[in-house]
Amino acid sequence: LMRQDATTGLVASLDWQVFSENVEQRSPLLENLLDTGEGEEGADGDSAAELLAGLRYASREDREEALVGFLQGEIQTVMRMPTTPMPSIDFSDLGMDSLMAVELRNRMNRAFAGDYVVSNTAVFDYPSIASLAEHLAGELGEGGEVSAAPGERPRQRRATAPLEAEGIAIVGMACRFPGGENLDAFWELLASGGNAVTDGRQDSGSWTGIAGDPAAERDRDRWGAYLEGIDEFDASFFRIQPIDARGMDPTQRLLLETSWQAIEDAGIDPEGLSGSRTGVYAGLGPGEYRRVAAAAGREGSYYGTNAGVAVGRVAFTLGLEGPAVPVDLACASSLVAIHQAVTALQRGEIDLAIAGGANAVLSTATAQFLEESTMLSKQGRCAPFDASADGYVRGEGCGVVLLKRLSEAEADGDRIWGVVRGSAVNQNGAGLGLTVPSGPAQMRVMEEALSRAGMAGADVDYLEAHGSASVIGDVAEMNAAVSVYGQGRDAERPLLMGSVKTNIGHLEAASAVAGLIKTVLAMKAGVIPRHLHFETPPPDIEWEKAPVQVTAEATPWPVNAERPPVAAVNTFAISGANAHVVVEGYDEPDTATATPDTIDEGTERLLPLSARSAEELQALAGRYLAWLEERGDELGADDTLLADMAYTAGVGRRHFDQRAGLTFRDVTSLREGLEAVAAGDVGSGPEADAGEEIEGEGGVAEAAKAYGAGESVDFAGLYAGEERRRISLPGYPFQRRRFWVQPRKPDTTTSA
Repeated sequence: LMRQDATTGLVASLDWQVFSENVEQRSPLLENLLDTGEGEEGADGDSAAELLAGLRYASREDREEALVGFLQGEIQTVMRMPTTPMPSIDFSDLGMDSLMAVELRNRMNRAFAGDYVVSNTAVFDYPSIASLAEHLAGELGEGGEVSAAPGERPRQRRATAPLEAEGIAIVGMACRFPGGENLDAFWELLASGGNAVTDGRQDSGSWTGIAGDPAAERDRDRWGAYLEGIDEFDASFFRIQPIDARGMDPTQRLLLETSWQAIEDAGIDPEGLSGSRTGVYAGLGPGEYRRVAAAAGREGSYYGTNAGVAVGRVAFTLGLEGPAVPVDLACASSLVAIHQAVTALQRGEIDLAIAGGANAVLSTATAQFLEESTMLSKQGRCAPFDASADGYVRGEGCGVVLLKRLSEAEADGDRIWGVVRGSAVNQNGAGLGLTVPSGPAQMRVMEEALSRAGMAGADVDYLEAHGSASVIGDVAEMNAAVSVYGQGRDAERPLLMGSVKTNIGHLEAASAVAGLIKTVLAMKAGVIPRHLHFETPPPDIEWEKAPVQVTAEATPWPVNAERPPVAAVNTFAISGANAHVVVEGYDEPDTATATPDTIDEGTERLLPLSARSAEELQALAGRYLAWLEERGDELGADDTLLADMAYTAGVGRRHFDQRAGLTFRDVTSLREGLEAVAAGDVGSGPEADAGEEIEGEGGVAEAAKAYGAGESVDFAGLYAGEERRRISLPGYPFQRRRFWVQPRKPDTTTSA
């Protein structure tokens, strides 16, 4: 039609009221755009008057509930939706644009009839029905009530007095490392003594000119510890357009996905963090994706390769209102980021922190520089503290921990991986060279972290070393460790040492958080993994005088009946930065005996599953089936684990539109339900009546129906009288697709 010029396209501003009054013959398409009901204006006026009268004398809770219903109807009209939208969904996820936002504001102002004027930016400042209703409820106020100041949202905050001596709990962890797609896979790699360094990338893809190209001539351009699918990303999950996704540095994508997974690991609904004082602190190096874009003839996206935007995007996606701080201190970046998060929590600046780091190995030019600086291994392996050490192999990945003040984590019933007891950061100062490690500076940072932890060096069982695999670096670090941790140590209990670099290479900006996650996993397992490639101790270290043992074999974690396990993580950088963290194990209290006797074995439970698409819902059910299979030995007649699973899935996940509410009484019925969902047999379920939130008291079947129908469910109420705990569950099954910068096509047009 366009080629034939049979019609003409045009954009026009129309007064639909005038149009409807003067045009008698209208197409069905235009019919949907017109308000032609007689007396509708009067009805709207009556309903507006009723709304205002009801709001004027209602309690804040009732006022907010009424506004939610009002806004649902207005948005359904503005956006011409077949059903009312859920209060928690962001307007952007519904597809609202700026024109719709203006129309919604105008409709609200007509409804409020001059009693209150909605600001021009209200729809943008409060971008969901729930948040906008909360804001309006505060603005309108009760009769005689002083309303909140414009733009101010009433919020309950914890006391934030500085608590510098308080421990910081690790309530969530997530990772994506070479050979370790998630925490379970990473631990399996470590426990088996696996080496993720390979001669070129192992996945399919167009890697020409990229670090890790299997066809590259030079070893330095092939060797590395690489992620599978570094070029892939679930852009649709995060509502990112393909053109923007292609311009995003892989570190931004990794940080987004892994942060979401860490929150899920903590059993926290990501949606519940919106508006919270949660900070984001991430170690990020210079983005090598810019070089890839330049080589393809593209200048690249400034937003997509900016470290500040990387942390800002996490905060934006989750609606976080704490600081978002990128840290670029080379190899020390991620541990410095964690130190900053710990400090902010102890000073009361934030209530929760997402901290970690990400790294992507893409540039062959960077590899050339590092090789010329004699930092890269010519053997293609990392062998710290061995006589054969000749440098490191680059690695890529992302690790994130979720941090919270210990007292609040315990009060909130969070699952706790471990506790950061002390941390410190310093700089080398003057020396032989900028990049030369300083043993005395490392001693000082170790002593400062121990002092803040209130511990002596002999209290530490294990040191996760930086392990630069260089003669100067290894000797400086070893001497510092011996000086600080060897004092007062029993010869029968040497300081155990190892480095994760022997397994996954040097992840640079993300290397230290990888060491921290390894350490915490080892504490939980009670086993320190094998430190690879340790065959011949170097003569530069006086081993006979050092109360130190490199864990050349898997080693049981030393047991001390008087205290939990204690470890330290050390790192230093070519920038001269040093960082150190002391972390303590945590024994979860036994809550099984706290559950009332009235809860019988075989109690009916509800497992809520949800995803953005039907395919992802099936994949999620498959993950739960695998989770059950892996924990077969833990599943007996006791209902505890399955009840905790169902509880965590209810209160600790965001609930999307594609849903399946599975009711079960035992492992068999649960497995049957999961197998049906995994096969695509979700079932629509009986429709629940729209309206009040379904209470959990004895209403599991009703709650399942409501959940399947898209209604809100009081999951906590389903466990009234029980003391349930949050546990690690399968994370969201991201459906990744390739998003990579495309070479610019040559210009074949001829000039006039």
